[in-house]
Amino acid sequence: MFSVIITPRVGETDALGHINNCVIPIWFEHGRTPLFRLFDPGLDFDRKTWHIIMVHAEYDYVAQVFCRSDVEIKTWVSHIGEKSFSLKHEAWQDGQLRVKGGVVLVYYNFITQKSEPIPADIKKQLERHLEGVHAF
Repeated sequence: MFSVIITPRVGETDALGHINNCVIPIWFEHGRTPLFRLFDPGLDFDRKTWHIIMVHAEYDYVAQVFCRSDVEIKTWVSHIGEKSFSLKHEAWQDGQLRVKGGVVLVYYNFITQKSEPIPADIKKQLERHLEGVHAF
């Protein structure tokens, strides 16, 4: 599992004083950065070397997130297929699960505009981060 700490910013709050629901997907994406490095260590985002495209995302807002304290974003691999893999995310604040979600990412060739099998070496790295049963 990967873990990153987010310090909420005042500008991410809404009129009700909690973190806006549009911010959480951005935080979850930030939580994916260590996994992105498995595919593109320099995070160059070059069409020739970047091979990840998101095809599905879901979020369950369990409790409100506030600006008052840091948020831990936990990320892990939940499934690995031939051409795609799934990640789960959780946002924790003050010891409480606030948001849970997941994404499906496809290994994709942006030059040919087609999905491709995940290379064996990358699949092996993903398997090291495959986690068992979680709350989501």
